[in-house]
Amino acid sequence: MIHFVGAGSGGADLITVRGARLLGQADCIIYAGSLVNPDVLQYQKEGCAVYDSAGMTLEDVIALMAENEKAGKDTVRLHTGDPSLYGAIREQMDELDRLGLSYDVTPGVSSFCGAAAALRAEYTLPEVSQSVIITRMAGRTPVPEGEELRKMASHGCTMVLFLSTGLLEDVERELLAGGAYTADTPAAIVYKATWPDEKVFRCTVGTLAQTARDNHITKTALITIGNFLGNDYERSKLYDPGFTHGYREASR
Repeated sequence: MIHFVGAGSGGADLITVRGARLLGQADCIIYAGSLVNPDVLQYQKEGCAVYDSAGMTLEDVIALMAENEKAGKDTVRLHTGDPSLYGAIREQMDELDRLGLSYDVTPGVSSFCGAAAALRAEYTLPEVSQSVIITRMAGRTPVPEGEELRKMASHGCTMVLFLSTGLLEDVERELLAGGAYTADTPAAIVYKATWPDEKVFRCTVGTLAQTARDNHITKTALITIGNFLGNDYERSKLYDPGFTHGYREASR
């Protein structure tokens, strides 16, 4: 069996219980060495073969999985965060389907969740933002037509940008071009969320690039944007004593 497993946002103890169990049972682990905290490999059993996929192609990974399946071995394909976000797992699953090989997926704690924890923030604040856009700046890899950053930014809701730290001058320009954010809109750069060397830099849309330069941040960071980082919001109705719902009558 082949198991796609989300390693979590960085901290080795943030992998799920199921993910840790599967790592402990695996005969072979193929992990994204450029992104996954190697401390997560502490869950492997003695004698497990471990491969860093950073230097491998899709064809290399699939060939190794197929070889293990033929030998009756369990394989864990270990991805950073949650594999459904920028994990490039669809192309792997399609190849496994073509070969008739069985697999399953174990979700993980995404780094966008880890970033919120590092910020001690809630992305969805009443009367501030009830939507979160997860996207990235177009670079060497384009984004689909209609998903340009300025169009996403036009909504003014909470945004989390992956894979964009090296393009922050462009990010600033595109965010402002959307028309909903100003140069003073709160923003933050979260470097290696939940890792031991995690760092948080609060800034504004207009100072994102300078903040990254001042702190020598060039990769492995998430960019968060929006007024959820401010101090103004409305109290939740769920716990308001004057609000009736299916589990409680209003007390006033």
